[in-house]
Amino acid sequence: MDIINDDQLKMYLFENRLLTFVGWPFEEDCVCTPENMAKAGFIHTPSENSPDVAQCFFCLKELEGWEPEDDPEKEHKAHSPNCNFITMKKPMESLTVEEFLRLQKERQKFVIKNACSQAIVKFEEAAKLKRGLIIQTAVGEE
Repeated sequence: MDIINDDQLKMYLFENRLLTFVGWPFEEDCVCTPENMAKAGFIHTPSENSPDVAQCFFCLKELEGWEPEDDPEKEHKAHSPNCNFITMKKPMESLTVEEFLRLQKERQKFVIKNACSQAIVKFEEAAKLKRGLIIQTAVGEE
């Protein structure tokens, strides 16, 4: 696993997060505009069935089902209160190198936790499948 790659670092910058909001369904007369979404740390990660999926680049929390009046910052804080990016008191541009590295360390914890959760789900699915095959074999031998 690459600890830090350029794509991850690019998302710390508002402008790069904003660039991901191509095709975002809420452009005007909304609170959840691309600009507000990017300010709150979100990147646009649409799927075929869900054009309004947004994910925090930092804590990896995915949210969908946005309404025009939803405030991205409030929603982010409500659904991921431990996200260090959304609770950060300083703008990114004024962080020291030490503060940035500390922030990146916290981000890696989210990345590792997310990867472990996905691995556990895959393992449990495989175990369930194998268990079913064992039971089928045992029942078939009787």
